[in-house]
Amino acid sequence: MSEEKVFTSEAELRAAFGNPMELAIAKARPKLDKYSKAFIERSPLACIATCDERGRTDVSPRGDQPGFVLILDDHTLYLPERPGNNRYDTLTNLLKNPCIGMVFFVPGYEDMLRVNGRATLVDNPELAARSMVNGKKPKVGIKIAVEEAYLHCAKALRRSKIWDPSVQRDRRELPSIARMILEQSQDVLPPEPEIANIDALVEENYRTELY
Repeated sequence: MSEEKVFTSEAELRAAFGNPMELAIAKARPKLDKYSKAFIERSPLACIATCDERGRTDVSPRGDQPGFVLILDDHTLYLPERPGNNRYDTLTNLLKNPCIGMVFFVPGYEDMLRVNGRATLVDNPELAARSMVNGKKPKVGIKIAVEEAYLHCAKALRRSKIWDPSVQRDRRELPSIARMILEQSQDVLPPEPEIANIDALVEENYRTELY
């Protein structure tokens, strides 16, 4: 095996990769401009990065209809928190460390938008009403004070071909999510009829508990 090099400083990284182009630095804006807003208004999916007070990190997806992240002004966003599995890794992290990073995706766009800032958990009746779907309001929202917003180039999505239908995989290559989690968490799998029932419950939850 060849010797592994471990990078321990920014100087070593710069020696290997070089310095960023001036434009890559200048593109970061301290607020939302018209193009940042246009991305957010069109985005049905965002990934959120948070970490706790010990630096343990988490990345979680949030998806909804385009425009589900509300633009309150040039410096502020509101993200409604929809029902999930009640782990609330993102929310509990933000209570300990308000730093937040987001990447917004738009179907068909290979470029992305990145937003960094500081978050507050709020129960705001007006914003909850604006985020109501099927008569259901979010109980909690994440209000984000934007500190930095910038466009991210298309290289990652071009490499992945994520929007190319010709490379989509058949979901049947793997077991259902219920079966996989049961295998991961239990020494002995339940009988097949019970697994099938859990699969049905998961699908019913998707149908009735998205909001």
